Amino acid sequence: MKKHIPNIITCCNLVSGCIATTFAYSGNPTWALIWIIIGATFDFFDGMSARLLGVSSPIGKELDSLADDITFGVAPATIIFWELGVMEYPSFLEPLRGILPFFAYVMAAFSALRLAKFNLDTRQTTSFIGLPTPANALFWGSLIVGAPNVIESSPYMLFVMLAAICVSSWLLVAEIPMFALKFKHWGWSGNEVKYSFVIFSALALIAFGILKGFWIVIAAYVIISVVLSKYSKKA
Repeated sequence: MKKHIPNIITCCNLVSGCIATTFAYSGNPTWALIWIIIGATFDFFDGMSARLLGVSSPIGKELDSLADDITFGVAPATIIFWELGVMEYPSFLEPLRGILPFFAYVMAAFSALRLAKFNLDTRQTTSFIGLPTPANALFWGSLIVGAPNVIESSPYMLFVMLAAICVSSWLLVAEIPMFALKFKHWGWSGNEVKYSFVIFSALALIAFGILKGFWIVIAAYVIISVVLSKYSKKA
């Protein structure tokens, strides 16, 4: 029985993603984000349980990627799809209202590509290359839940959203090292960036709320990772 426990947890992640997608289609991004967070929790524990039980398997790895693309690819893309359908358009683009929202699913495709690359990339054992799909999903869900007034403040925010989808999709597969919160030891030396980021994240989530603050945390994560990458190359 124990060999099936990690896969059961992974399936719970997948079901959470399906529920999140349903809420997104229904125009309820808040509950969609909540279910993405629930899925991320299952995603954290499926790998942990597999390691603790010593039952890692190739099928579990493939199932995990499938579940992740639903929860962290399709679900956030559907939240964006819904937002693109309700926000104001410039008058000359109004005839494309029924078509442009589907552009959001480009991000789901890039999420699948990022997951496939991750499965084959042996460099990503202690850090990431490119933006992890859960981080990308939390960014978009939190942004649309936390800043709808900004997103819907002008018809020309449509161009910002479309550009942001392109940037986000690129970050998923970009050859940019991004730090992971994996600690080899618990001392401060060598973990300065990780501890500082944890403290900043906690303060941001307290100040703005868990659902509305994640986009700030993820944006800071990307900026810090890019700066560290530039600094390490110069060094």
